[in-house]
Amino acid sequence: MSVLTVALTGGIATGKSVVAKILTDHGCFVQSADQLAHDLMTPGRPAWRQIVAHFGTDILNQDRTVNRTRLGAIIFSSAKERHFLNRLIHPLVLAKKKTVIRTLEKKGIHKIFVSEAALTVESGFAPFFDKVIVVHCPERLQVERLMKRDGITRRDAWKRLRSQMPTAEKIKQADYLIETSGSTEETAAQTERVYKNLLADFRKKRAQEKRRLARSRPRARRRAAEP
Repeated sequence: MSVLTVALTGGIATGKSVVAKILTDHGCFVQSADQLAHDLMTPGRPAWRQIVAHFGTDILNQDRTVNRTRLGAIIFSSAKERHFLNRLIHPLVLAKKKTVIRTLEKKGIHKIFVSEAALTVESGFAPFFDKVIVVHCPERLQVERLMKRDGITRRDAWKRLRSQMPTAEKIKQADYLIETSGSTEETAAQTERVYKNLLADFRKKRAQEKRRLARSRPRARRRAAEP
């Protein structure tokens, strides 16, 4: 059984994780690109070796794991270094997603696969997905959330925000929008509406696949009947 593939994206600290939790509660299979990237950077793995070779051992903790705070300070300050890391990690993350999607299709348990990833549009992977959800809120709110979440200064929060694609550009790629400047209840209500639309999208996709399969069967039977 096929699954509907959905990208859940948006700028940093816009509330993607809140939306992801609600979609998970509704039975969607939600996969965090950030967690995938973290797993890929496990000591000894190929990506880890390339990262250490490029950035040096100063980015490592005592247990040889990557210190994400130190690495983050580097990549949010340099577009060149950020591009290197993204070029290395993004294709590996997408390959993992494809593997998971194939597994879900074989098992036939989940109808909707959701990729939670901040850089879906920037990486050029938006066309891979059936639908794109963009979570957004005013920049000032992103900055406040980021300062509170990561314990960083306002200046550093703005630096991180400016390192990403403007929200307006991401919105151009969206099939659905969720605005998160209101209460948690308001965000949940919007997510509920989007989820219902995703279910309808899933049914449309399944119907289209059944029609394609039905059209191909007569041709297959004719070929089998030929001497």
